[in-house]
Amino acid sequence: MTFDRRHFLTLAGTGAATMLFGGCRAAPAPAAKFEFQLSDAEWRKRLPALSYQVLRHEATETPFTSPLNNEHRAGIFSCKGCGLPLYSSKTKFESGTGWPSFWAPLRNAVQTRTDSTLGMSRTEVHCRRCGGHLGHVFDDGPKPTGLRYCMNGAAMNFTPGKA
Repeated sequence: MTFDRRHFLTLAGTGAATMLFGGCRAAPAPAAKFEFQLSDAEWRKRLPALSYQVLRHEATETPFTSPLNNEHRAGIFSCKGCGLPLYSSKTKFESGTGWPSFWAPLRNAVQTRTDSTLGMSRTEVHCRRCGGHLGHVFDDGPKPTGLRYCMNGAAMNFTPGKA
């Protein structure tokens, strides 16, 4: 893999932000509003350490580290927390950011809310069923939506097959 200026700046910025703010994030909104609920102890037992931090405490994985970033087979990307199908491989594209990126989620798969951390306003993406943090959505994606759902691979599983 070759690293250009965009990759370097993404990696450097994410590393700095993670060091500064990684431990300062709270868990998502109270679980009562989600249909799939577990106690914190059950989430810790169910999920690998990084997936737990991403899904339950809104951490961000280091760019270019997820195997799902290079997943190009037909299939479905689902929530690692509850198994809800989130994205079809048909909407995945190479954004060059270091995270799996999609131009649209599956219908009724995600919810969004405003994230005002890091001194900016971004749109945060969560699993509709369990409230797990998936990543953020930006308006610099390809047609037909113009959106880039920039997801943490640690928050998802991939099942090959019909997309």
